Amino acid sequence: MPYLLANNDLQAWLLAAAILAAVVVLLYAFKVLLLRRLARTAPHTDTYLDDLAITILSSTQPLFIFLMGVHAGAQMLALPARSESILQHLSVTVFLLQAARWGDVGIKGWFHHYRLRRSAEDAASTTSTAALGFVARTVLWVVILLMILDNFGVNITTLVASLGIGGIAVALALQNILGDLFSSLSIVLDKPFVVGDFIIVDDVLGTVEYVGLKTTRLRSLGGEQIVFSNSDLLKSRIRNYQHMQTRRIVFTIRTPYGISKAQLLAVPALLREAVETQALARFDRAHFKGYGSSSLEFETVYHVQSGDYGVYMDVQQAINVSLFERFDELGIPFAYPTQLLRFEQPGEATALAPPEGRRAANA
Repeated sequence: MPYLLANNDLQAWLLAAAILAAVVVLLYAFKVLLLRRLARTAPHTDTYLDDLAITILSSTQPLFIFLMGVHAGAQMLALPARSESILQHLSVTVFLLQAARWGDVGIKGWFHHYRLRRSAEDAASTTSTAALGFVARTVLWVVILLMILDNFGVNITTLVASLGIGGIAVALALQNILGDLFSSLSIVLDKPFVVGDFIIVDDVLGTVEYVGLKTTRLRSLGGEQIVFSNSDLLKSRIRNYQHMQTRRIVFTIRTPYGISKAQLLAVPALLREAVETQALARFDRAHFKGYGSSSLEFETVYHVQSGDYGVYMDVQQAINVSLFERFDELGIPFAYPTQLLRFEQPGEATALAPPEGRRAANA
């Protein structure tokens, strides 16, 4: 009579042990070979995916490999229904935990890489992406926990419903904070501006100093710090001057009414000459615009080939100096606001103008 252990003879146990050892060796060898291959190719690629794959694969736990071998070897044994059920549940649980580990390492590694890549350009993204990574990892582990409970036969329907109702209640209570949080993520991902950009929000202008989970802070030209909630900021009209490549400039000069026709016709040519002599200015047009209340008005339009405000002011200053010199050479004065006041004594207008009858007699 053959020797039986747990209803299985020695041959069955040896076969199960052989399969266990084979599966463990094969899985471990596959892991090592794949890691070596990825390690050789990763330094020669520009993508981060192979580096991330190495990190994820390295997080494979020996316990997972061993229990996969146990599960495979157990298929050769005639186990009691209860023992087989326990082993089945244990194997699924270990697999889910290992999957959660892979996902957790992958999420953490990707967000870490993203923060390192963006830190030089957008330091504020560090806080927001860290929060987003925490939320993603929390959701992952909650889902895995619910799957493990379901694997052991726990009815999670009520639990999921309770979590849903609780989540709605929390969301309603924290809707302003959550709104600012998602607005922060929108700013980080969509990048309407980054730290260091000069922006105008409605009638407020300043340099972006910090983008947080709830607020964004600007440093105004006057030096004070202006704080916006992220949701209010995204609802506003934002003008970002940091990415401006050119500036369209319109300026007006005025001359008095007393200049001659030749001087009037010479002014647009002088304006064009003053603009075209500037290396960073592209001339558009110059015209005698119209008649002002006390002067003749000339309008000039040109484009500065830079978004820097200091460069624009340097160009405009050079144009103004050139016009000052050329107008002085040609004797063309600049206008300044003037008013002509005429004082009359009562009845003086009648005395100066002869009556209608006397005008007829004189004729």
